[in-house]
Amino acid sequence: MTYKKELRLSEAGKGDVLTVCGIRDPCRGIAGRLRDIGLTDGTHVVCVGHSPIGGMSAYEIRGAVIALRNEDADTVLCRRTSGAGS
Repeated sequence: MTYKKELRLSEAGKGDVLTVCGIRDPCRGIAGRLRDIGLTDGTHVVCVGHSPIGGMSAYEIRGAVIALRNEDADTVLCRRTSGAGS
C-alpha cells in the first residue's frame, strides 16, 4: 500500500520507509549536497533513528547510513511508503 501524504524527511519516525519527492531549498544551497549523497526523486530512504539529544537523525540512503541535521532534512520532501508512522 502506498500513502499519498507528503511530509518532510525530518518528520519520519524510526523504521519509516519513504520515497523522495523533491528538495525545497530556499536560498540555503544545500540541495546540491543532498543530491550528491543520493537524495534524488524516487530514492527510497529508511529512517534508522534519531539522536537522543535531538538535532540529528540517521537515514539509510542507497545502502549507506548517513546522519543529517534536522534543518537539512526539513528541505527533503517525501511520501511514506511503510513503517512505524503508517
